[in-house]
Amino acid sequence: MNALNALSPLDGRYASHTKQLQAYFSEFGLIKYRVWMEIEYLIALSEVKNLGKDLQAIGNKKLELRAIYENFSEQDAISIKEIEKTTNHDVKAVEYFLRSCLEKMGLNGELEWIHFGLTSQDVNNTAIPASIKHAYQLVLRPNITNVISKLEEMSKEWAEIPLLARTHGQAASPTRLGKEIWVFVERLQLQLDALNKVPFCGKFGGATGNFNAHFLAFPNVDWVQFGNNFLQTNLGIERSQTTTQIEHYDYLAAHFDGLKRICAILIDLSRDIWTYVSMDYFKQKIKEGEVGSSAMPHKVNPIDFENAEGNLGMAIAMLEHLAVKLPISRLQRDLTDSTVLRNVGVPYGYIQIALNNIFKGLNKLLLNEAKVHEDLDNNWAVVAEAIQTILRREGYANSYDTLKKLTRTNSKINQESIAQMIDELDVNESIKAELRNISPFNYLGIKPIYLQK
Repeated sequence: MNALNALSPLDGRYASHTKQLQAYFSEFGLIKYRVWMEIEYLIALSEVKNLGKDLQAIGNKKLELRAIYENFSEQDAISIKEIEKTTNHDVKAVEYFLRSCLEKMGLNGELEWIHFGLTSQDVNNTAIPASIKHAYQLVLRPNITNVISKLEEMSKEWAEIPLLARTHGQAASPTRLGKEIWVFVERLQLQLDALNKVPFCGKFGGATGNFNAHFLAFPNVDWVQFGNNFLQTNLGIERSQTTTQIEHYDYLAAHFDGLKRICAILIDLSRDIWTYVSMDYFKQKIKEGEVGSSAMPHKVNPIDFENAEGNLGMAIAMLEHLAVKLPISRLQRDLTDSTVLRNVGVPYGYIQIALNNIFKGLNKLLLNEAKVHEDLDNNWAVVAEAIQTILRREGYANSYDTLKKLTRTNSKINQESIAQMIDELDVNESIKAELRNISPFNYLGIKPIYLQK
C-alpha cells in the first residue's frame, strides 16, 4: 500500500511511528495469532492423558507444527484469505489452512483434532488478548517508560532551578522546575504500575462457555483445569472462569481505562510544556532546513507537543468506546464485539505517535534560565505569603490583611517596595532581618523527596 493512498494517517503519514504495531494488530497479525493459538491447542491436546486416544504422532511433530507460526509468511496469510472467500468465515479458513499443513506432514489421521470442540471465539478471545498483551509489553510500555525516564533525567538536571508558579494563570508561591516535572514522573509511574497489575484474560470453554462438546466426548477429562493450564502455560494469559460464548472483557476494559488515564496525564504534560515554551522558559533546538511557518521565518513552533495532544485525544475517544462497549453483549453473544475488537490497534497507534512526539519534543528543549529568573524578579509580591506567615507566627495582628493591603494593588511590587514595607512593620529587628532574607529565589519550601535521597 502506498502511504499516500492510506485512508488513515496511522498507516499513511504516520506509518513510520506505527509500523511496530502491525505485527499485533494488522489483519496479518490477527491471522498469525489465530494460527499460533490453534497449533498450541493441538499440541496441548496431544499431552492429555485421559483422552484414550493416541495423539503421539502430533507430539512427535511439535517442532514442525510450531514452525508453521514461527515462519508464518505473508503468502500464508494470503492463502488463508483465499480460503475465506469460499468459507466466508475467517476462523474456519485458518482451520482449513492447518489441515493442509498437517496433510503435508503426513498427519492425515489427526486432522479432526484441529479446532476440536472449539467455537471461533475460543480462538479470537485468546488470540486477541495475547496480541494486545504482547503489543503493550513489547512496544507501548517501553515507550511510556522512555518518556518517564527522560522526564526523570530533566527533573534531576533542573532540580534546583527556582520557578515562578502559576495558579489560575497568576503569579503564585515559587516552586522548583525539577519538582514540577517530577509531578509527571510520579503520576505516570503510579498509573503505569496500576496498569501493569491488570491481567490479560481470555475465554476458552466451547460454544457457550460450558465445555459442552469437550465434556460430552471425554467426560473423564478435567477440561476446566486443562483450559486454565493451556491459557496460562501455552498462551501466557489468564482464563476467565465463567463466560458466555465470548470473553466478558471486563479486565480489557480496565486496561483501556488505565491507558486513558496515562493519556490524560500526557495531555496535561504536553499543555504545560507548550505553555512554558510560549512563556519563553524553554527554547527549542533548531534543526537545519526546518520551517516553523510558511509566512513567518522566525518561528520555531512546539509542534511535537501539539501533535501529541491531538493524537492522545483521539486515543482517549477510542479507548472510551472500547471500554464501555466491549463488556456489553446481548445474552450469550452478539457480533458487535468482533468488529469493535478489530480497531484495538487504532488507539495504540495514536498513543505510539504521541509518545514518539513527546520524547522528540522533550529532547529539543533548552532551558532559558535568564527568562525564568526575570519572571521571578518581576514578581516579588509572591513573598507576601511568606511574610504574613512569619507575622502570624509572631502574633502580629491582622497580618494577612496588612499584606493584602500592601500587595493587592495595580502598582508594581519589587524588591525595594518589599524592603520598605518590612522597614515599616512594627516588629523587632531580628524579625525584620529574617523577613529581609526571603526572596522569590529561596522561598521554595521542602525539597522534593527524590532530592532528599
